[in-house]
Amino acid sequence: MERNASLQTQLIGDLLDVSRILQGKLSLNIAPVDLAMTVRAAMETVHLAAQAKSIQIHTTLNEATGKVSGDCARLQQIIWNLLSNAVKFTPEGGRVEVRLERIGTYAQITVSDTGQGINPDFLPYVFDYFRQADGATTRKFGGLGLGLAIVRHLTELHGGTVTARSLGEGQGATFTLRLPPIEESVALDSEPTPYFATDAVATSPLVGVSILVVDDDADTREYLSFVLEQAGADTICAASAGEALQVLARSTPDILLSDIGMPEMDGYALMRRVRAMPLDRGGQIRAIALTAYAGEMNQQQALRAGFQLHLSKPVEPEKLIEAISSLSCLSRAPLT
Repeated sequence: MERNASLQTQLIGDLLDVSRILQGKLSLNIAPVDLAMTVRAAMETVHLAAQAKSIQIHTTLNEATGKVSGDCARLQQIIWNLLSNAVKFTPEGGRVEVRLERIGTYAQITVSDTGQGINPDFLPYVFDYFRQADGATTRKFGGLGLGLAIVRHLTELHGGTVTARSLGEGQGATFTLRLPPIEESVALDSEPTPYFATDAVATSPLVGVSILVVDDDADTREYLSFVLEQAGADTICAASAGEALQVLARSTPDILLSDIGMPEMDGYALMRRVRAMPLDRGGQIRAIALTAYAGEMNQQQALRAGFQLHLSKPVEPEKLIEAISSLSCLSRAPLT
């Protein structure tokens, strides 16, 4: 119960940060920051979690690295995310190494672990929003795949870079954070720039569009609802196909957004039931299928069941908003 409460708190915090990023409202309080002290503060927050798994944390902190110009709280958040991930994905009795040093003119923080590693196919996407290697990772460790995406955004706001390296699954991972010295750090006294600098988000294209979101995973429902409401939509959430049918019995949303792989009644069966309903009771609702399977066969199966579009999970916010925008323009027109 304590773990779930802590996870929920972290999810809410991450979602709030992403909300600020989407709206371009995440700004920094700039001041000289002692990186060695910041690393130590971040380490204190993961000490108990590491101790509970008998994970040894070895540190090499070069005090002469000096200061950078940045937001102390946000820099600690970056380092905490990297350390927290290292502890989370390292098995009992493992090892985490933290190194702070100066490489050329840059301050560099390296966090390495002996954990589960990263599949080479997933490595290019490790800093993307709402990305996790697979469903098993989500079920075992929780989360929405936001932490590393926030790390990348905050690092770039500080004029730095962050990279990930892994030899593969079971081979551990190394994350390297590089920040410019204080005299070269990016001065952020102007208005912050939205990370998703697109008209799709900025102009709230889904205002007035009602969307029924159907997914048996609570975190996924929360994420989808969050993204759509940020774009101006009204959302109704259902945890199962049965709940979705109950919603459709009493209301007529403009768009149905449904997961495919659900227990008891999957998304295909739900769609066939919906298409059998009277036209004025939701039978012609525009619908999008969401599935982890993105093959041509899966797309054709979704279309045959009655969906207009098929999107693979995890879906990027911009792509989801664009797809719903295209369908909402047609939502009043009868299906042919």
